[in-house]
Amino acid sequence: AATLGPDADVEAAVAAIDDAVRSVQEDLAARAARATGTAVEVLTVTAAMAADTTLSKESARKVRDERTVPERAVWEAAGDLAARLESLGGMMAERAHDVRDVRERIVAALTGRRAPGVPDLDHPFVLVATDLAPADTATLDPARVLAIVTSGGGPTSHTAILARSLGIPAVVAAPRATDLADGETVLVDGSQGTVERDPSPQDVARVLDRPRGPRAFDGQGRTADGVRVQLLANVADPAGAEAAVAAGAEGVGLFRTEFCFLGRTEEPGIDEQVAAYRAVLSAFGGRKVVVRTLDAGADKPLPFVTAEDEPNPALGVRGLRTAVRHPEVLTRQLDAIAQAAAAEEADVWVMAPMVATPDEAQEFAAACRERGLATAGVMIEVPAAAIQSRWVLEQVDFASIGTNDLTQYTMAADRETADLAALSTPWQPAVLSLVGAACAGGAEHGRPVGVCGEAAADPALAPVLVGLGVTSLSMTPRALGDVAAVLAATTSEQCAALARIAVASPTASAARDAVRAQLPVLEELGL
Repeated sequence: AATLGPDADVEAAVAAIDDAVRSVQEDLAARAARATGTAVEVLTVTAAMAADTTLSKESARKVRDERTVPERAVWEAAGDLAARLESLGGMMAERAHDVRDVRERIVAALTGRRAPGVPDLDHPFVLVATDLAPADTATLDPARVLAIVTSGGGPTSHTAILARSLGIPAVVAAPRATDLADGETVLVDGSQGTVERDPSPQDVARVLDRPRGPRAFDGQGRTADGVRVQLLANVADPAGAEAAVAAGAEGVGLFRTEFCFLGRTEEPGIDEQVAAYRAVLSAFGGRKVVVRTLDAGADKPLPFVTAEDEPNPALGVRGLRTAVRHPEVLTRQLDAIAQAAAAEEADVWVMAPMVATPDEAQEFAAACRERGLATAGVMIEVPAAAIQSRWVLEQVDFASIGTNDLTQYTMAADRETADLAALSTPWQPAVLSLVGAACAGGAEHGRPVGVCGEAAADPALAPVLVGLGVTSLSMTPRALGDVAAVLAATTSEQCAALARIAVASPTASAARDAVRAQLPVLEELGL
């Protein structure tokens, strides 16, 4: 029945919803506690979505006012919330996917059914799906799941990023993914983005003979002619810092500080922040750690700094822009970073996300220096900052390019939309031109410019970025060995030539094909 009977206990039905919501939130939080790196952030956001009072209040209202049964009340309330998020477009539409995932988990808890998720098979397999919830992708076992093929998502969607961090080859936005039948043999090439049906036994044997697991990195990135390129790790929490150290990272090129803030209704205190930052900094004594200040907004809404009613959050108040109305949150975070830096031996650099103008860069640098944070920089994610980099980098000490957002804003293509996947790649010559412009602005003032977006983890793209003038690459720790091996086999002169080829190409696929044709080392390394 869709409605409660006349003798039903309405408040007991509401309490059942609250219990189910709590159990789902606790399950997701427990998964987050067991996860590392990017998975922590994704699972924490999904847990926060489960705890969103909008969902539980609207579900309770439907039970009390319309006498709707609890599972239908949750289903309808979550459907309405997801539709509202999708109508906002941009990166907020991605949250709709999380809401529907949470909805299915809560309904499963209410009805005593198994929660949705990945099948638990007793043999290795290629996982094929329309799309995967981030909470499911984050907890995949790479020993069991050999590869992922989805018809949804984009190359910089959470599914793709998480798969890469786990070392699982993934082909997303594959138009005929759902045609694949259970039991057939397929060859999935994540680096080429191809899925081959019915391969020959020889091709299967060739792939199975390749060594699995991450390639070793000796801790010093360089080109074949000895030009140094710092190879750093992206880190989201203390567990991620341990993984980065174990992989031989030269330092941290992106320390995401959101793990302190996500899933909370109030900002963490300074002492709590100091302890959290020190837990990461302590792993990198004497080495560079680039700390990014709070990147709230867009797909990471936080009630104490972001508005609920932005018409287009991806183009709204996010990153450094949240400090205009809430300067005290940034002030307290910089105080906490300064205290943590003073207490540890790491070489701490600090950068602000979503900087668009030289004025913003100047104000941020001044705020850092007031607190004794000597090395201040900016993220270049907005095309304006890349084009005006000579003026932006006059104000700060360094820049780091976030290629995921730079691609999204350059191509006007939401990175989560499967239909736009062909646009959402850093191989776009327009994006690479902006990377070159940012590096040229840095060179004018002798400022280093790094890349910390997903592009840095692509072994074929790394030499192109170095040829454009990038001085450091920061990536998921698993990618360090592959990127190092390709750079070590390529001279700086070859890198520059590859950059010219890529930027002069008419399309992203032409750029990628032309560069790969000039890099035989990729085939030799099985990349």
